[in-house]
Amino acid sequence: MIVQTAMPAASASLAPDLPVIEVEGLAKHFDMHHLGQRLDAFSGIGFRIMPGQFLLLTGHNGAGKSTLLRTLYRSYLPQAGHVWLNTAEGRIDLARAADVDVALLRRREIGFVTQFLNARPRVPAEDLVAEPLRLAGRPAAEALAVARAALAEFGVKRELWAAYPSTFSGGEQQKVNLARALILPQRLLLLDEPTASLDAGARAALVRRLAALKAQGVAMIGVFHHPGDVAGLIDAELNLDNKETSNVAK
Repeated sequence: MIVQTAMPAASASLAPDLPVIEVEGLAKHFDMHHLGQRLDAFSGIGFRIMPGQFLLLTGHNGAGKSTLLRTLYRSYLPQAGHVWLNTAEGRIDLARAADVDVALLRRREIGFVTQFLNARPRVPAEDLVAEPLRLAGRPAAEALAVARAALAEFGVKRELWAAYPSTFSGGEQQKVNLARALILPQRLLLLDEPTASLDAGARAALVRRLAALKAQGVAMIGVFHHPGDVAGLIDAELNLDNKETSNVAK
């Protein structure tokens, strides 16, 4: 089993009845200058999520699910609306925050998991997974032990732990990606198709890890290739085909 890691100390000072994130009137479009057209991704999006809640994003391909996640993460700037994140330092609008503040919040408050691993050359899998813990101040030996436990939980073979993930298959790379992304809990976790390349065993390991994070109070927003895998974790659903949200705390 993955060795459990505690939530960041900053989150302990926040009131448990305070939403982690509040989204108001969010809109995003892309200007396709070479075609003289505008592509609308979504508009009028609004919801809020409490600690430990899980919001599933649904809709057809191209409905804007991944775009919404990237806008919340501030990889994209929205054209309108607010993304309020309640932090130990106060209420911050990610839609308007300075880049330096967004970078800091990504290290302390917001995690993002995709189906792709950006593996640095000649860095062993176990070191790549342990890195977030080391950067957070954990002793190197302890971080490495937790990393190895995480790799084992996701089904990465022991003989691969010291190998370079850049040489792995897509499915094995994704297991390393998940082990690294989930090793240090954040208050808000964004998940973009994390199960797309995983076998059944690794998908089950992911669900167990997400359930543990949910129990610790991590708020999650996700798009899933196999939504049935996380059916028992879902508190609310936002369908971007019709922009209707169900069961989200108001």
